[in-house]
Amino acid sequence: MPVQMELARIIISEINDQQVIYLREVDGDRAFPILIGVFEATSIDRRVKGYSSPRPLTHDLLVSVAEHLGAEFQDVIINELKEHTYFARLRLRQDGELIEIDARPSDAIAVAVTCDPPLPIYVAEDVLEDATGDV
Repeated sequence: MPVQMELARIIISEINDQQVIYLREVDGDRAFPILIGVFEATSIDRRVKGYSSPRPLTHDLLVSVAEHLGAEFQDVIINELKEHTYFARLRLRQDGELIEIDARPSDAIAVAVTCDPPLPIYVAEDVLEDATGDV
């Protein structure tokens, strides 16, 4: 059963290529970091802080295309951890059909915070256990 998480923290470093986001369990105490790129980190940070861009950014474009095609984003699931790399699924519905799209967690979370209202973020229990060391 996937566990609902929330974006707890974004750390943007001007001296490192890798940025960090922290996800925290909504109804619990577990949390873990995910290393992401600077573009995704700044995109997430801008959305969380409510900053708008004069022109659509990549994640804005993706949300707009899906909406114009009649699809509705449902949620994000971080469903796998292999060799220190997280994998995610961006889930949407179109004409009643559930469509799952493979995505980097950073892109999926950027889309999640771009949607209005923001999409729920879930992590598979086994991934959460591996990420936090709880078994």
